[in-house]
Amino acid sequence: MKQGVQGSAGAQVAARVPAQQRPADASPGRERDAAVPGAARGEHTHGERPLAAPRAAVRRSSVRGQILDALRTALATGELKPGEVHSAPVLGERFGVSATPVREAMQQLASEGAVEVVPNRGFRVLERGARELAELAEVRALIEVPVMLRLARTVPAERWAELRPLAEETVRAAATGCPAAYAESDRAFHRALLGLAGNAQLVRIAEDLHRRSQGTAVQSGRSELIADAAEHTALLDALAAGDAEAVRRLVEKHLIDTA
Repeated sequence: MKQGVQGSAGAQVAARVPAQQRPADASPGRERDAAVPGAARGEHTHGERPLAAPRAAVRRSSVRGQILDALRTALATGELKPGEVHSAPVLGERFGVSATPVREAMQQLASEGAVEVVPNRGFRVLERGARELAELAEVRALIEVPVMLRLARTVPAERWAELRPLAEETVRAAATGCPAAYAESDRAFHRALLGLAGNAQLVRIAEDLHRRSQGTAVQSGRSELIADAAEHTALLDALAAGDAEAVRRLVEKHLIDTA
């Protein structure tokens, strides 16, 4: 039985993506051709390093979304390593689905800069260089620092108290030492913070930048994750106190430290 990748925040991602239906008159060979269109595109699978079988079951409604989540977890934990090339058919077999939703999920990751298309082979996992991470941190700071300063002036202290459980969740996730678990809780905390600005486009753009900058998660040790999480609670304290200078200093340090 195929099992799934370790999920974020200590949970486990799906054990198996629902099996896809085969027409009654379809032969096994014909089914394979239909399910794996990449074979016709020359995505060679021989000699490719087999991945560990998934360890848990995907439970979301969209197959593509399930695969995307599982692939992001594999990237965050380092199961999919920089420089490796993976074909959609092989990954599809791993998850028990056709190559199509895998290819679609990989195209999304390509648009995020996590992988690149390798003609006739599949997708190569990329590693973000120091310059790219610094640029992402700079863009995030240009967006988030002014927003946080405005929120420090306008949001009542009790609203910040409502976000305390999310900050504490990042501390618990960091303590596990699991990069994927921490990455998800970290995004949830920042999403909730920026959500108080009431601008959905701001939240969407900031989260995309945040996800891109998390390419170093697998390189971060448990102590680094714990230190990063501690900055969340310190930031909440500064926001609740309306201390603009402390907010600016903490946000800039937090973004630089994660770059």
